[in-house]
Amino acid sequence: MNFRFQNLLGAPYRGGNTVISNNTVLLSPIGNRVAVTDLLKSETTTLPIQSSSNVSLIAVSPDATFLLTVDDRNRCHFINLRRRVLLHRISFKHRVAAVEFSPDATLIAVAAGKLVQIWRSPAFRREYFPFELVRTFADFDAKVNSLDWSPGSKYLIVGSKDLTARILCLRKLNSGGVKRKPFLLLGHRDSVVGSFFCVNSKSNRVFRAYTVTKDCYLFSWGFTSDDDDDDESDGGEVGEGAEPPSPGTPERDVEGNLEVSERDGVKKRKRKSVDVVEDGDEAYLSRGKWQLLRKDGFMQGSARVTACDYHRGLDMLVVGFSNGVFGLYQMPDFVCIHLLSISREKITSAVFNELGNWLTFGCAKLGQLLVWEWRSESYILKQQGHYFDVNCVAYSADSQLLATGADDNKVKVWTLSSGFCFVTFSEHTNAVTALHFMASNNCLLSASLDGTIRAWDLLRYRNFRTFTTPSSRQFVSLTADQSGEVICAGTSDSFEIFVWSMKTGRLLEVLSGHEAPVHGLVFSPTSVVLASASHDKTVRLWDVFDSKGAVETFTHTHDVLTVAYRPDGRQLACSTLDGQIHFWDPIDGLLMYTIEGSRDIAGGRLMTDRRSAANSTSGKFFTTLCYSADGSFILAGGSSRYICMYDVGDQVLLRRFQITHNLSLDGVLDILNSKNMTEAGPLDLIDDDNSDIEEGVDKQTREKLGFDLPGSLPNRGRPIIQTKCLRIAPTGRNFVAATTEGVLVYSVDESFIFDPTDLDINVTPEAVEESLRENQPSKALILSLRLNEDSFIKKCILAVSPADIPAVATSIPYKYIQRLVEALADLLENCPHLEFILRWCQELCKAHGNSIQQNSRNLLPSLKSLQKAITRIHQDLADTCSSNEYMLRYLCSSVTAEYHLEMATVNLCKIKQHFDVV
Repeated sequence: MNFRFQNLLGAPYRGGNTVISNNTVLLSPIGNRVAVTDLLKSETTTLPIQSSSNVSLIAVSPDATFLLTVDDRNRCHFINLRRRVLLHRISFKHRVAAVEFSPDATLIAVAAGKLVQIWRSPAFRREYFPFELVRTFADFDAKVNSLDWSPGSKYLIVGSKDLTARILCLRKLNSGGVKRKPFLLLGHRDSVVGSFFCVNSKSNRVFRAYTVTKDCYLFSWGFTSDDDDDDESDGGEVGEGAEPPSPGTPERDVEGNLEVSERDGVKKRKRKSVDVVEDGDEAYLSRGKWQLLRKDGFMQGSARVTACDYHRGLDMLVVGFSNGVFGLYQMPDFVCIHLLSISREKITSAVFNELGNWLTFGCAKLGQLLVWEWRSESYILKQQGHYFDVNCVAYSADSQLLATGADDNKVKVWTLSSGFCFVTFSEHTNAVTALHFMASNNCLLSASLDGTIRAWDLLRYRNFRTFTTPSSRQFVSLTADQSGEVICAGTSDSFEIFVWSMKTGRLLEVLSGHEAPVHGLVFSPTSVVLASASHDKTVRLWDVFDSKGAVETFTHTHDVLTVAYRPDGRQLACSTLDGQIHFWDPIDGLLMYTIEGSRDIAGGRLMTDRRSAANSTSGKFFTTLCYSADGSFILAGGSSRYICMYDVGDQVLLRRFQITHNLSLDGVLDILNSKNMTEAGPLDLIDDDNSDIEEGVDKQTREKLGFDLPGSLPNRGRPIIQTKCLRIAPTGRNFVAATTEGVLVYSVDESFIFDPTDLDINVTPEAVEESLRENQPSKALILSLRLNEDSFIKKCILAVSPADIPAVATSIPYKYIQRLVEALADLLENCPHLEFILRWCQELCKAHGNSIQQNSRNLLPSLKSLQKAITRIHQDLADTCSSNEYMLRYLCSSVTAEYHLEMATVNLCKIKQHFDVV
């Protein structure tokens, strides 16, 4: 039961900005979560913290300690990135378009609507209101799009949709009693989507600025200091209005002191402000003039700028366009270094890493995430998820690989340890509906609505066999027997089951009898009996090898949606449309018991529902079932936000997993809020797009051209949360769920849980340490196993000398074997002492081989975890040995060549001497 969320696969990127911290760690939003990818180790994980809706903006502090996320509902999370815990929350009143930490990490600049707000950055300590508003700038006439800090955290350059860019000073500056005016950069003909400071590397001062507009133009601005005439107007490009007061909040300086204000003739006594200071060295940017140096066009035709970033150290600019092209430019001469097309859709994110040698690009519509090294023109990371719903998943026999099939006609294979997809098969021409891994791990089967069953070779990455029918059929279920000789697939149109030979590819048989689509198909793990579930309210058992008719038929009162065999083959579970799970004895043909699950899976109402989730009858049934590795519990999921775990023996609900809290998906809320209901329907379904804005015009144009049909996306494109497929790993250590958000991976919580066995007053950590000091490894190991603390168990295992392993392994009682095997599997994954751990495994098998064989069912998850670790290390060693072998061959051949060359040189010298003598 101790499962917790570990990772999210199938969708590496879905929109928002991406950030690289510590030069090699990539952070990208995935729905309402954030994925963390280590580009050096090639591993990706997902933070367990969820936002209330899809994350649209992220920002990382300069020291990579804090992470700030903002979702579509303007709710902000302040996260300790290293501990992966949520520290603080805050909600902004306006739509947030940009957010950025100051270089000294003490302040946070937030572009909220037409305002630029400066907040004091919270810390680790718990506070009642950790976010403190320092200052608000209300100088803009339209939405703010971009922000950039100066190196000293004193100035901001801000780009807006009102065709202007402003340079704001955090402190109010006085010069002869006259307040300084904000610099205003004019001349743009479209909204400013990027604004950046250029810094002199020697003096660390700003001397140039760049602004990028949406209509594909780059403006270069130069700064000239004017220390002689401070009161002079700041040039034609500088605004002449005084800075307006901040609306709604009192002005505060960086130290938090309130300023003196006078309004409507009433004086309010406040503390003396230090926010208004005299011009000093820190105010160098306020003394001088800004002027336009040059204006350059990107020459991309009708394309628009959708993403841009600037690297100060290299003085380079990267720009992404709406046609999928990106450009890399060397400034200030605007020299184009690269201009490449990397996607069919617009680039929504483009960012440099700290060193500037890697570029990160994201395409939200296609789910693409790329990290490209521009000097060598090579990919560091190239991932693309499914951009439609994932329908099916399948584990390999060793639990190391995971295959996914989706509505985008693609089959992807992922490495679970790294979270990366390493191969994509796209030969199917319609949605992939079912997957099955063969026992050899080198073959994967996939079924599709295009009427084909394809076999994929995972060594050569090719489709080596295709199974078809005389007339085209839509396959919705797939399975194969234990030997891998027979393949069976069920259809949704002809209601038949087709049987092929794996070796010859010939169609052997067509099993008829069902009167509705066959959505469930599974072979018995211990025999050649095939079980099929259909919407005709029956489950049929077939003997594929001996007869053509059904051996047994189990009748139900409602449509049967799916079927699953227990791993020992002695029980069959199937779910029906009334929300019940029926358990049958396939040998005697008797109904064992039934679980009523409609109340357990109920939860979540759609926006179109006129009643709450408790009174709704839709979706209260299970569409996917999966037994655990030992058959003790079963997982069930369906058109709900919940996954239910039931105890098979006691028929009770053990736990419910809520797969998401994302309000951007439909079916998450339970209660009907009447204030959101109008005569025209729910407020969320009313199209309130302003046709005057550019996005509205583009939307109408696409509808006229037929790209986006009006009404084709229900709920304004909001997907409905559901679980389409559940699978438990053969090791029993994790399970996956194919949901609307992607493939969720849940694993056993490896953190310490105090669950002692045979605990008495003498079993203490001190007793374990004392036994180790007295050189009693057997006693220390048994005490640590009784204490059941992972760190002590591993410490005692490593403390045993290799010569004493056989004696210690023999002294371990059998009831502690499972816990010891789990510790050995974990050590094998993370410990460098490979031979030492393998020696432990060997001696345990010698000492307790008979007991392990007799109770293999209970030890199966632990043993498969150990097998998985051994297999992975074996593959790594095989690759290393092969590489070393080729290297040695090369070196030997090189040494031989050098020897022959040296001998030839000696002979030539002797010949030369001979001729000299002659």
